[in-house]
Amino acid sequence: MTHPLWHCRVRRGPGRLPWRAVLPALLLCVGASAADAPKRMNAIDVVARSAPADWRAVDPENTLYLELASGRVVIELAPQFAPLHVKNLKALVREKYFDGMPIVRVQDDYVTEWEDKDEPERPIRTALTSLEPEFTGPIRPGQQFIRLPDGDVYAPEVGFSDGYPVARDPKAGTRWIAHCYGMLGLGRGDDPKSGFGGSPFVVLGHTRNLDRNDTLLGHVVHGIELLSSLPRGPAPRGFFEKREQMTPILRIRIAADVPAAERTEVEVMKVDTPTFQRYVEARRSPPDAWFVQPAGKTDVCHVRVPSRLKPAT
Repeated sequence: MTHPLWHCRVRRGPGRLPWRAVLPALLLCVGASAADAPKRMNAIDVVARSAPADWRAVDPENTLYLELASGRVVIELAPQFAPLHVKNLKALVREKYFDGMPIVRVQDDYVTEWEDKDEPERPIRTALTSLEPEFTGPIRPGQQFIRLPDGDVYAPEVGFSDGYPVARDPKAGTRWIAHCYGMLGLGRGDDPKSGFGGSPFVVLGHTRNLDRNDTLLGHVVHGIELLSSLPRGPAPRGFFEKREQMTPILRIRIAADVPAAERTEVEVMKVDTPTFQRYVEARRSPPDAWFVQPAGKTDVCHVRVPSRLKPAT
């Protein structure tokens, strides 16, 4: 590549000028070259200057609305990673299994979880109560995987697929969603088959130690602050001791079952675009003048795939 300064030639022929006369012209040329160079953007600017083609809409059939008194949490489901558990969770939702269920646990820097231990067992009509675990899945030819250039402690490879942070083990031929902030998972007992969906949780902190130990099947794409701002449970592991301390879930619905006029239209940034690559690089090495020493590296959970409310047309 030709360096910009190579075009800033100051000719000194037979009647050549002294360097003290030439130097101001060189400095002006350097300034012009710097001004013409494209300026790196920070992550906020990358999102703000993105194009409509950089985004995809969430599928109403695979989107949940978790309704609290404080507002709506929008959760996108991932049948491409956990088809059995997505199908079963949707069956529970359509049975209205979660209506009125309390949030029983909010553990700082870990998870928030809802279930109903203190009430008589809720009836389950169509959903299954035992499922083969989907902690990992096979790496298949053609699966989208945008690899992060930096290493990882928990997996040989990490990157992004369909908007999710993904870890892979090429030697074992397996891949899985990483337990990053905002991921939706299913709690279970000691039996790996017990995580059928009766005790969902959302990751609120560092839980990568759970990778490949439970089923992740979605992520929060809007309203995460309604969960992350809840009071922390006072008992060990963030559990609440009294029913009145718990936040009730008004209802959970599948977006496709909600009238179109009442839906929350959300978009997720596509990960196979130059815009997302710029976003990742901005997270790795922020150009902001505040940074004395940008890290030049990042981890898969630090690069949260952007999501937003669909802009008005």
